[in-house]
Amino acid sequence: MDTATPNLPSRDFAATSAFYAMLGFEEDYRSAGWMILSRGHALIEFFPYPDLDPYASSFSCCLRLDDLAAMMRAVEASGVPNARSGIPRYHPAAPEPSGLTIAYLVDPDGTLLRLIQNDQP
Repeated sequence: MDTATPNLPSRDFAATSAFYAMLGFEEDYRSAGWMILSRGHALIEFFPYPDLDPYASSFSCCLRLDDLAAMMRAVEASGVPNARSGIPRYHPAAPEPSGLTIAYLVDPDGTLLRLIQNDQP
């Protein structure tokens, strides 16, 4: 099976790992120059970017999930605010004109994650 994984910035690997752990991600690998987190089959890789201004970040990715509702329960339980500004924050899942159900999450480094419900068979 071919796969691709997002490569995202992290100002601090320990802080990034702790944030994503609240969402159910586990740390699979960490060195001084790279970190890999997983949640089931979803993988996210991080590179160090200590000088990143999260309010000026244009990094983003899509996570296509079999159970978006479970991810949203984790996001809500983590204490990330449902807000239109600030970092971190999220916007609840909703059907979009494309026909996809998408939620939006901005992590502490200003990265936008589009959380997309996979089609159900």
